[in-house]
Amino acid sequence: MEYIISHGAPEELSNRASKETAVYSLLKKLGIDFLRTDHPAADTMADCVEIEKTLGVKVCKNLFLCNRQKTEFYLLMLPGGKPFKTKELSSQLNIARLSFADAEFMKKYLNILPGSVSVMGLMNDSENKVRLLIDSDLLNDEYISCHPCVSTSTLKIKTADLTGKFLPAVNHSFTAVTLEAKEPK
Repeated sequence: MEYIISHGAPEELSNRASKETAVYSLLKKLGIDFLRTDHPAADTMADCVEIEKTLGVKVCKNLFLCNRQKTEFYLLMLPGGKPFKTKELSSQLNIARLSFADAEFMKKYLNILPGSVSVMGLMNDSENKVRLLIDSDLLNDEYISCHPCVSTSTLKIKTADLTGKFLPAVNHSFTAVTLEAKEPK
């Protein structure tokens, strides 16, 4: 399948999910320019390889995590090829243990379903229940990729627009974390 790059939101929005159109509306209001490609559901990192090539931006892996008590929630953004080691991140945050949060919390706080986890979901977290964690390698890139709260489109936006415009507008900040890359073989 050949993916097509489009500038901005789709012209026809009537067949799009309301949470997706809400992302486009907010980005427009904030003056955030973006490229978009539509595609079949990208449910795994392997599905994202063609998307990465099309948009010319590294795929960003998004993990929705929580503490053992399920009282604190985290959205971790890291490069797609970088492994996630819970012990490594837990020690940086001074948390005894992190695990993947249940889908019910993802829906409750971000209005997102598994497979569609995205920083854009923070626009739905009006109570600031989710703490954003961004791997420092992503912060060094000019652009970042994310879903518009659905797994059938991917956006390419400037990292500076994400951190300087989007996050303040949705009343969130981020914590930079440093996760180790794959060990050499």
